[in-house]
Amino acid sequence: MGEAHVRTVDDPPASPPPPGATAEHPPRPGRMTRLRVPRAPRLWFEILLIALSYWTYSVIRNAVPEQEAQALRNADGIWRVEHTLGIAVEHTVNHAVNAVTWLIVPMNYYYATLHFVATIGVLVWLYRWHPGRYAAARLALFATTGVALVGYYFYPLAPPRLMSDGGFVDTLVQHNTWGSMASGNLASMSNQYAAMPSIHIGWSLWCGLTVALLARPPWVKTVALLYPFFTLLVIISTANHFWLDACGGALCLLFGFAVACLWYGTLPHHLARDAAGQERELAGV
Repeated sequence: MGEAHVRTVDDPPASPPPPGATAEHPPRPGRMTRLRVPRAPRLWFEILLIALSYWTYSVIRNAVPEQEAQALRNADGIWRVEHTLGIAVEHTVNHAVNAVTWLIVPMNYYYATLHFVATIGVLVWLYRWHPGRYAAARLALFATTGVALVGYYFYPLAPPRLMSDGGFVDTLVQHNTWGSMASGNLASMSNQYAAMPSIHIGWSLWCGLTVALLARPPWVKTVALLYPFFTLLVIISTANHFWLDACGGALCLLFGFAVACLWYGTLPHHLARDAAGQERELAGV
């Protein structure tokens, strides 16, 4: 007679392993299923992608209708909310720092240039030293910027320096800051009412957290974490943003990291440093 095969409740039928795992090497506990596995970045593709993305960002940001009247009403509303919350210190900080010329002039150039330089610098650093984490970190940055564009479109907001009766000093104009897109002759080339959320804060927090979580020297971690705090002081001192704009930028970054986490199954700093490490991790080694 043939042998009988009996299945008991203690021996349930085997189910197929989830994507990215094998029967011999199941996924690690607590790790989400990945929609995509990070690969080694290609230099030509990254340069093209970043250039195209920034061009798209600039076109969309500046194509948003500059609704001056609505932007000024929204600024008045933000200012009233901050007074209600007891955090409306922007006017005091703006005038105090503006009175110190040797301090406010470097702040003007910091505002006009450093967010580009630092962000590109961190991308290059990731590409060179953390290629396995680069794509996820870059996605977090791009998602942060993308959701900020939605805010610019649906909530035009005048910065404090453009409020007609706010009494703020436009430090970029007063101190003749060269190359600023926010004031002077170049102001017509940039949407002046895209203040909410603050992309300066979103990008600086991305830079600071990314470097602090991945760098080893303690002094580098410290500088990285101080960078967004200095950026916050600069955007307030130059009257380019309200406190609540900064909160909006932080929320955009939270969204960006959430997108990266969903796409790659974890936060960027939890991924392996290089592409080979990703393959070993998927194999359970």
